[in-house]
Order: sequence, then structure tokens, then C-alpha cells
Amino acid sequence: MNVHGTVAEGFEPVGEAFAANFARLGERGAAVAVYRDGHRVVDLWAGTRDVDGTAPWERGTAQVVRSATKGVAAAALLLLHQRGLLDLDAPVGAYWPEFKAAGKERTLVRDLLAHRAGVPVLDRPLTPEEAADPDLGAAAVAAQAPVWEPGTDHGYHAQTYSWLAGELIRRVTGRPAGEFVAAGITAPTGAEMWLGLPSSEQSRVGRVGPVTAPEAAGALKVRPKRAVADAYADPDSLTRRAFAAITPLPDENAPAYRAAALPASNGIATADGLARVYASLIGEVDGGTRLFTPQTVELARAEASAGPDRVLVVGTRFGLGFMLHGPASPLLGPGSFGHPGRGGALAFADPDSGTAFGYVTNGFRGGVTADPRAQSLVRALREALGRG
Repeated sequence: MNVHGTVAEGFEPVGEAFAANFARLGERGAAVAVYRDGHRVVDLWAGTRDVDGTAPWERGTAQVVRSATKGVAAAALLLLHQRGLLDLDAPVGAYWPEFKAAGKERTLVRDLLAHRAGVPVLDRPLTPEEAADPDLGAAAVAAQAPVWEPGTDHGYHAQTYSWLAGELIRRVTGRPAGEFVAAGITAPTGAEMWLGLPSSEQSRVGRVGPVTAPEAAGALKVRPKRAVADAYADPDSLTRRAFAAITPLPDENAPAYRAAALPASNGIATADGLARVYASLIGEVDGGTRLFTPQTVELARAEASAGPDRVLVVGTRFGLGFMLHGPASPLLGPGSFGHPGRGGALAFADPDSGTAFGYVTNGFRGGVTADPRAQSLVRALREALGRG
């Protein structure tokens, strides 16, 4: 496999791990980017742009990054707080009166951000066409009764985070979430990331699809814990219902889906675009815009939820919208914050080392938070930084 791009001196372990993903872990097409102290030190890509094709991945190839989108949505909400437009301790209903329905009147903005709002499911799931309509999505989640008292526990809002975050952004700014992300995050930083893909960019996006992990000869097959497997198999569990809030599953390669703006699941990005967003949260990139103040960085990585996740079943840690370093989602270190995408993608920042990371792939594998390919790159980055 020919790997293209550049690696700065000292970061060779990341390049070696990236190549090994193709040789050992069944990677089809992917890219990885790393920034250190505002400068790009890793920029690599290889394989095919389409999971089922032969055309080569190019430097500007972008992919659907699924739940890695949530980190960008969280950044948008924290930017509104930083600007004095959004009070984290105010009820969501202060900005969105309809959300007070069905026992949610005491739900705080910080509960919404930290997956504590109690509405990870919809009693009536939305079709992909309905889900793409921000008015219908917002109305559905506003009418939904919580499955636990908001603020008292946490569980991953896999799909409903789209309408929770998107509508709150719209109520505060008067602009759709995709427009605010473009104006407030990607335009000032020059990051190649879109929430609602313009038609002019459709041709650069590769096809994604499921891939099966290769089985090493004589290796013990790793199976999920029984409780996790049972939760995903049970159609009545919060786990299955949360991921099925959009039913049937959307065609992620369809132009209409890519053009929609679902802040929980359908951002389109290059690896460099994701890494550049996170690098801009914690510092200036190439002398350009820094998005978060030091105080907002501390808000992003302060633990807001921890312990057994009522949806994912395993223990998870969340800050205000970002996943935090832990066994379920290992990042660079204890101070890191970011978000994985189900099946592969990962992006995060580590303020303590001034590092930002982005990885995208066209081959989606089972698993939500700790894809082996992404984790091999994270381990190599720790080695390069002397943090093994």
C-alpha cells in the first residue's frame, strides 16, 4: 500500500501505524492528520476514496464522519456560551419554550450538552426524510417524554442530539446549525468540514460502507461483553431505540443525506479538517484564529457525566458535549476532549500537549467508541510524544 503525504521528524510512529492499518486491520481508504502547537505535523492518506471502488484517495477526499460531528456541534454551543448568548445553567425552555413539554421544564442547557436530558429515544422514530427536516425533528424531541428525570443520569443521545443541539443553536442565533458552523467555526479556521454539504463539494466525498475486520491466524476473537451484546440485540432496550430514532437507517452515500444538517451524525470532513477544528479550539493555527478562550477549554474538558451509560451500557465520560479520555474512548491523555464516530472516525484535542488529531475512513466497522484502527494511531501518537 502506497501511503501519501508528509510526517514531521519525530512523528514517524504515526506513519508506521497508519501503513500497518492497511496491512493488518483491513483498512480500505483513510486519512489522518495531527497538529502540534498550531502546525501540521502529520498529513497522510492512502487507499481508495470509495470503500467499494478503485479510484485513489486524494488529499482533499472527505467522508461522512458520523458522531464525530457531535464534537463540532458541541463547539458551536460552547462558542455561544463564550459570547454570552447561551447560559449553561438556564433551562432549555428559556430559549426553546416548546421543549418544556412532558416533564422537561427543568432540563438545563448543560444537561442537554452532557447527554443528561433523558430523551435519547423517540416513541415514534422518524424516517430519514423526516429526520432531515429540522422543524419535524425539533418538534418530535420537544414533545418526547424523558425516560429518566433530566439531570439525574446520563445516556448517549445517539440520534436525538441532532435536534437537541441543532434547534438550540437555531433558537439562539436565528440561523440553522449548518450555517452557524460554517460562519463561526470552519470559515474562520479554514477547516474542510461541512454540516450540510454544498452541491459544489459533493464530488470530493467518497462512498462509505461496512467492512469486516480480518481474523489473524490463531487469534482469539474479541467479543463484546454479554450485557452490551444483549442491549444491542434487544429491540426494546434504550440502546437499540436510541440508535433507531431514525428508521430505517439513512443511505449515507445519498446526496440528499449529505446535504442535510444533522449535528449528531452526518458531518462531512477531511481528516485535516477535523484536526484543524480541534487545533483551533486550543490555540492559533498557522497564526490564525483561536476559537476557545482558556476558560472555555476548561469547560470543554471538565467532567459532566461519568459512569454506566444508560444507552451504551459501558462506562462513559462526557464533558459539555465532548467525550473525555477513558476506557470506553481512549484519547491522548486525561486532559483530552473530542468525539469518535461510530465505526471509525475520531477527532480530539489535548490542550496539555498542544496536540489535535483527526482520522477519517470509508470502511465502517462495528463499535461505537474505540475503533482499533483509530486506537493504533492514538497509541503511536502517544509514543511520538513520549507519553506511552
